[in-house]
Amino acid sequence: MCETKVFIEKNGKKEEILENVINIQSEEDGLLLKDLFGEQKLVKANIKYIDFMKHEMVLTETENDE
Repeated sequence: MCETKVFIEKNGKKEEILENVINIQSEEDGLLLKDLFGEQKLVKANIKYIDFMKHEMVLTETENDE
């Protein structure tokens, strides 16, 4: 299968935010992640790196405009 785990990097540590991700879409507010079971999560983040061999993507938080 081609699903991936998505992590966000905070304070130098990776925190898993969603697994079995099959679709990633760039939105005005951030990245929309969709998993194999239909769960969706909008994350205000940028892509740091994607490792296709490990099936993992690491994001970094964007600055909050508020």
